[in-house]
Amino acid sequence: MNTKSIPAIIMLAAGFVTCIIGIVEHFSFGMFTKTLFLVLIGFYLLGCIVKLVLDKGFRIMQDPLSEYAGMEIDEEMIDDFDLEDEDYQDI
Repeated sequence: MNTKSIPAIIMLAAGFVTCIIGIVEHFSFGMFTKTLFLVLIGFYLLGCIVKLVLDKGFRIMQDPLSEYAGMEIDEEMIDDFDLEDEDYQDI
């Protein structure tokens, strides 16, 4: 899963909410700028933590055969998986 944009999305969503609250509450320009800056930095860091957790979780859940997805199968590969070996007689 592509988690590259998660910190930016979380940061921008928090910035949007901060802008709406600032307009409704009639913040002064100086107070609004400082608040917005702190919110953007804080939620960017929170987004980075969320990204790291998701990357770690998806790495654990990743299918070990996913590296073979999309490969073309040729006859040599089929011959390598000969199912008539003695190892597969019990199946």
